[in-house]
Amino acid sequence: MATWRLVTIELKLALREKVGPLWGVGFPLVLLVVLGNVPSLREPQEVNGGLSTFEIYVPVIVLFNLAVLALIAMPNALAGYRENGVLRRMRTTPVGPVRVLAAQLAANLAIAVAAAVLVLAVAGIAFGVRLPGSLPAFLAGWALVTAALLSIGLVLTALAPGRSQATAFGTVLYFPMMFFAGLWIPITQMPPWLRDVSHYTPLGAGMRAFQEAYEGGFPSAQPVLTLAAYTVACAAVSVRWFRWQ
Repeated sequence: MATWRLVTIELKLALREKVGPLWGVGFPLVLLVVLGNVPSLREPQEVNGGLSTFEIYVPVIVLFNLAVLALIAMPNALAGYRENGVLRRMRTTPVGPVRVLAAQLAANLAIAVAAAVLVLAVAGIAFGVRLPGSLPAFLAGWALVTAALLSIGLVLTALAPGRSQATAFGTVLYFPMMFFAGLWIPITQMPPWLRDVSHYTPLGAGMRAFQEAYEGGFPSAQPVLTLAAYTVACAAVSVRWFRWQ
């Protein structure tokens, strides 16, 4: 009960901060609606395997949401707690800082789930975009990329001395990662060498897992192993270097 109450408090604080709700939920939905109303983006393209550019962008927008929450919103909040002495004070209470950390992860996870459902629902209902051919495979891919991104976010939190540095680190990392997810150039339209590089980045691997799920198959070994490797490696680094004060 105490843990659930803490999660609820962290969720309310996350919503009040506005970074997650505004940039992790609101902006992706606005971007989805804007792109969906561009007729040329909704025409099937041979280079995209018969899919429209808009259909390609729907899973990219899901990754956009995850990246904002994991790389910017969560490190910002946790680094702020450490900077203000919240985590240090929690070590002297029955709650403990680990529960605060778990509650912050759970709160951002809840926002990410809500955002993903909204994006897929709006894309399907308003613009007729089909759901993934294999929903269990899509959920598995989503879970893998979420775990990888949250682990990376914890590394940023561990390395950042304070809130402003955590935000700066996350923002600097965010843009190249979104590039490799296909935000500016769809992965299918990248040069072959750049496409290969993309597949071994967290969001590029996540995008490949999503695409395979949309085609009705389970994510192949390459994205699964890539995302698992990022998760394990970054979790180990964050455990080693995370500071409570």
